[in-house]
Amino acid sequence: MKPFYITTPIYYVNDRPHIGHAYSTIATDVLTRFAKVRGRPTRFLTGLDEHGLKIERRARELGKEPQAFVDEMATPFQEAWKALNCQHDDFIRTTEPRHKERAQAIFQRMVEAGDVYEGEYEDWYCVGCESFKLERELLEGNVCPDHKKPCERIKEKSYFFRLSKYGPKLLEFYEAHPHFVAPQGRYNEVKSFVAEGLRDLSISRTSFKWGIPVPGAPEHVMYVWLDALTNYVTALGGPAEPGEAPLYDRFWANPESQVVHIVGKDILRFHAVYWPAFLMSAGLRLPSQIQAHGWLTINGEKMSKSLGNFLPPVPLAEAVGVDVLRYYLMREVGFGYDGDFSHKNLVARYNGELANGLGNLLNRILPFVEKHFGGVIQPLDEPGELEIELREAARKAAFEANRHLEEVLPHRALDAIWELVAFANRYVDRTEPWKLSKNGDERALARCTTAIIEALAAVSVMAWPFMPGKCDLLRAQIGLPPLEPEEGACMWPFEPRETVAGKKVVKGEALFPRIDAKAEAALLEKLGVKPAEPAAPKDEAPKAKLADEPSKLAEPEGGYITFDDFAKVDLRLGLVLSAEPVPKSDKLLRLKVDLGEAEPRQILAGIRQRYAPEAMVGRRVVVVANLAPRKLLGFTSQGMVLAVGDGDAFSVLGVEGEIAPGSRVS
Repeated sequence: MKPFYITTPIYYVNDRPHIGHAYSTIATDVLTRFAKVRGRPTRFLTGLDEHGLKIERRARELGKEPQAFVDEMATPFQEAWKALNCQHDDFIRTTEPRHKERAQAIFQRMVEAGDVYEGEYEDWYCVGCESFKLERELLEGNVCPDHKKPCERIKEKSYFFRLSKYGPKLLEFYEAHPHFVAPQGRYNEVKSFVAEGLRDLSISRTSFKWGIPVPGAPEHVMYVWLDALTNYVTALGGPAEPGEAPLYDRFWANPESQVVHIVGKDILRFHAVYWPAFLMSAGLRLPSQIQAHGWLTINGEKMSKSLGNFLPPVPLAEAVGVDVLRYYLMREVGFGYDGDFSHKNLVARYNGELANGLGNLLNRILPFVEKHFGGVIQPLDEPGELEIELREAARKAAFEANRHLEEVLPHRALDAIWELVAFANRYVDRTEPWKLSKNGDERALARCTTAIIEALAAVSVMAWPFMPGKCDLLRAQIGLPPLEPEEGACMWPFEPRETVAGKKVVKGEALFPRIDAKAEAALLEKLGVKPAEPAAPKDEAPKAKLADEPSKLAEPEGGYITFDDFAKVDLRLGLVLSAEPVPKSDKLLRLKVDLGEAEPRQILAGIRQRYAPEAMVGRRVVVVANLAPRKLLGFTSQGMVLAVGDGDAFSVLGVEGEIAPGSRVS
């Protein structure tokens, strides 16, 4: 079986881990566990990026040496992943000697390829991003659009990497590997960025010392992103000659190995443009895929310490349960897109899908096995039509969930698994085991209970990557051992793989005790979530209406329009092909939108403060297509993208599904 090597970003240690870090790491752990269940050799890497100007300054602010500071900051990350049951195989820190030496070896390979030269660099630098910025990327006052802080003008001697040389090679590689970057919108964004032209990249600094010295030029330290990106190779012992580093040979140098980087969309460019170019220069293989996920807001607001909603994952896991948190993060947020962490939604999904769905299914069936069969599961020798349908539903769920996890769509995989849970609950409603029990029809009851337990066994395997603890508890209650994947042995339930007949059920505590209103209030209070403000009382109660009293709507502001007026507005579905900031504006993005016409349209949209350019690429949006063209800041806007807002909340209107660009909205 093909080896599977997967990595998280290595997290920057200027602060403690938050729920965004947890999302990346849990997703990586889920995909690793899935590969293990399929019997594949796996390697899961995470770690910390500990160099750079930002770290040096932060340590100085605290009166500490940089090494002492990063040593202190490493512990919370290690403890968080342990608490979240994320079982990484390696935890690399860029201050480790094993990394420094190998990162320098990669730098030297780039030198020997003729891709490094010395010069002087002057440009705008964002310390928060640890990267240089083009003027067209900045807001007024040379402010970084991500960190909302002025960039610094830096001029110093530097070594440069001939990134411009690799533009055509990168485009050729993207064309040959259309799934190299996912989702599709991010792939389009990366291609557009490279197609606009690349300039050579400064890859060393002399104005500070907290970094890895450049080989042969110790007055320079390696650019922090070059240093950090090489961790994916250095953690395996590479670069190395065959036989020198077994992990490197098996998981990186091996062309059969699948190498996947899980990253946030804010660092996609570094991973999908710079990193492949560095590897090409160094003569090393490229990863198989870069999977970029979106950002999380918290209860509808951007996560920020100033707002008091900076959400550490460990207290949350302790309050709701590790597996519940893992499930919610993978279920609630579509991988690749922005999402919102809502405490209310977490409780709603817990009660609706875990307690009322999976937990209730188990609770509904075990008492009948205990009462009628002494707790022993009976054979299902002659399945009837309903049992065959249930087995087919389980088989379908296994194939669908497998496909979605291979495509790194964990939320879609959970959709498929919970369709089986819902089908199994409907099966219980249709077979009515309580009536079979009352009537003494033990043959039909045996068939019913065993069919459900077979389905539960399949669910326990498919949901195990997401909720390993709860799934092992479920398995214990239906007489099965904990899941222990073995390399080379596929355990995925494409067909019923585990014999449940003859096993003895052991009814324990409810897997997911329901959270009632009182418990929810206590939970939210424990987590520091303020209750919603009650609606303001009205001066008087509304007058009761008679059944035949006509409804009276207040006339809208501006008066009514006729249908003919509405019909004049041509609303079309558009696909955003590219997006970039409009210079000298902190509000406008310049979009190229496919409306199913011969050429894409240029539309200026005042959404920059809510959406990063890359977040718009690949979106399907609603466009007013017959709006008169309008000139803004030297650009002509040929339409309007519709959006809805209420105070701070703001969202571009779009649609679900692969509907063709140009389709009329009606």
